[in-house]
Amino acid sequence: MFGIFGTVRNPFADLAPGKYTGAYGQGLIVLISNIVKLAVVMAGLYSFINIILAGFQYLNAGGEPKNIAKAWEKIWQSFMGLVIVAGSFTLAMLIGWVVFGDIYALISPSIFAP
Repeated sequence: MFGIFGTVRNPFADLAPGKYTGAYGQGLIVLISNIVKLAVVMAGLYSFINIILAGFQYLNAGGEPKNIAKAWEKIWQSFMGLVIVAGSFTLAMLIGWVVFGDIYALISPSIFAP
């Protein structure tokens, strides 16, 4: 099946012999991994900013039960969002540890090439 294309040589080996012997974590896998990490950081920052804004909303409620309830609802939802984001990251590490024996298998995947 792989013989259709013939022998594929590493083009970088001709440029610098002995330096580029295999690909480790390059290309699309690294891009997707970095996008996921950026999304987790952005979700955490969004939750943190929402908690701060909800705290200001609580302070400015003026003793009105309706406004206090809205502020607490926003605080609770932001906190739960933060827990879900952190929990999903932790769950991915746990699944990687159980299935692959490496906690970073799903968080920072790598492809080994010949």
